[in-house]
Amino acid sequence: MPISLRLDGVALAMLIVLSALWGGSFVFHEVILTELPVMTLVALRVVIAALALWVFLGLRGDPIPRSGKVWAAFAFMGFANNAVPFTLIVWGQTEISAGLASIFNATTPIFAAVLAGLFLADEQLTARKLLGLVLTLCGVAVLVGAGALRGIGDALLPQLAVLGAALSYGVALVFSRRFARWGVAPSAVALGQLTASSLMMAPLALAIDGVPRVLPSALVIGNLLGLAVFATAGAYILYFSIVRRAGATNAALVTVLVPLFASGLGVLVLGEAVRVRQVAGLALIILGFVVLQGWLGWRGLQRKA
Repeated sequence: MPISLRLDGVALAMLIVLSALWGGSFVFHEVILTELPVMTLVALRVVIAALALWVFLGLRGDPIPRSGKVWAAFAFMGFANNAVPFTLIVWGQTEISAGLASIFNATTPIFAAVLAGLFLADEQLTARKLLGLVLTLCGVAVLVGAGALRGIGDALLPQLAVLGAALSYGVALVFSRRFARWGVAPSAVALGQLTASSLMMAPLALAIDGVPRVLPSALVIGNLLGLAVFATAGAYILYFSIVRRAGATNAALVTVLVPLFASGLGVLVLGEAVRVRQVAGLALIILGFVVLQGWLGWRGLQRKA
């Protein structure tokens, strides 16, 4: 399938659903973390998701890649798209706020766009694309609020850790474009990545947290299954489908929309008041999308950045 630098209707719909799934995962996290430590949550999330995908692909009769080259690529994806960023974000958020971390995480599309421009012939970085990405990042900053920016300059290493996670996501996104050339389906990419990351994260969680001594409650188990099956296994199938259909830069835009959906769920589910900064942040994000995709027919700033 040819890669477009713009989101078509199908890819945009998938991106919105994916953002809703990942934006809503904070609800699962809040419940699960009342009984399980962070690294155990991360490990169980990827392990259960991987098992779910093995069952899903087995029931559908979908082919499982057997090539050593493909599985080596899956291992790199598990490392760069799960193990490294999950660990860096968890460590970074011990010292910085979730709001500041979400702003740093929203730099992922910029990293992805720069790397794609360097390594992918059909995703060249233009000034228009860069302007659109900067506008979306500013939108996230406004949405989260000025209070989150107060910590900038303090705790430098944790901040660099979260930025490193965004860079790692960008590297993984650009790297994942090769699976389409190899004819590997998005569901198989999701299975391979999550299997590889399970083999990495499970021993790490056991070393850090040990074996849980008490069986979690039914409520926590239900939320863990929801997080793993829908917000991880299903979400990654969508994620790699977007990469295949619309390219790495467009897929990376999910990190811009996740804070938007998390904020919206706070209003709808938790009854939080709608704030002016949320409306302003939404407007900037929409403007960034319009500029990035050229939806108004604007063809200015097309030269390479």
